Amino acid sequence: MRTTSNPAFKNLPTTGGYANFNHGQGQGGYGTPFGQAPAAPPQTARPMTIDDVVTKTAITLALAVVTGAATYLMGPAALGLALPAAIIGLVLAMVVIFKKKVSPALVIAYSAVEGVFLGGISYLFAMLVDNPGIVMQAIAGTMGVFAAMLVVYKTGAIRVTPKLTKWIIGAVAGVAVLMLVNLIASFFVSGGLGLRSGGALAIAFSLLCIGIAAFSFLLDFDAADQAIKGGVDAKFAWYIAFGLMTTLVWLYLEILRLLSYFQND
Repeated sequence: MRTTSNPAFKNLPTTGGYANFNHGQGQGGYGTPFGQAPAAPPQTARPMTIDDVVTKTAITLALAVVTGAATYLMGPAALGLALPAAIIGLVLAMVVIFKKKVSPALVIAYSAVEGVFLGGISYLFAMLVDNPGIVMQAIAGTMGVFAAMLVVYKTGAIRVTPKLTKWIIGAVAGVAVLMLVNLIASFFVSGGLGLRSGGALAIAFSLLCIGIAAFSFLLDFDAADQAIKGGVDAKFAWYIAFGLMTTLVWLYLEILRLLSYFQND
């Protein structure tokens, strides 16, 4: 069973049969660090295709962009929406991850709320560095990394092997622990460990996070590939769209933060 660093894919079932997403990758199933995915019921509906993944992902991203732009254009009022949206988004994400039944409505709601959160955070960073252009730079950077990793995956330049998968999962867990320790340390020492203070260490840490987030896309693409090859129900494309959305949000935030460091120099 293949694993992925993205818990959004924990409910993807495994069967056998179809292939389409990328012919260069190997066969095999996948799971998550949170446990084995539940077995799929007998195939009774249309199997997932790459078009399903693209369509559902486009819907979630478009909704996040619309709500994010609307929030950003609210000006200072956007700042008060960021924290509530972050909390609501986290709750919705947990429900989507642990809910056994696919719920397109929850994924759509998550995307809309995340857009509000990103709009508020983007306005905050633009205000702090006094440069609204930083937002478009971060968006362009995020889309560029996403496109580059998709090309890397589809061409087979970097193959998703069990060893690479374990390395990425370990790296994600490692940076998560470092972020938590830095947050706790900041309660007692100004700047904590210095991972978010804007100095050389902070720049290096953000570059590390961006690199790990970029490589996480390979696992996301592979999970989508295996789902399509497994012939799972088309409705599970919403899970894949949700998983890609979570990685995109992380990558965007890290790029936005990195750009802000250089603006402050």
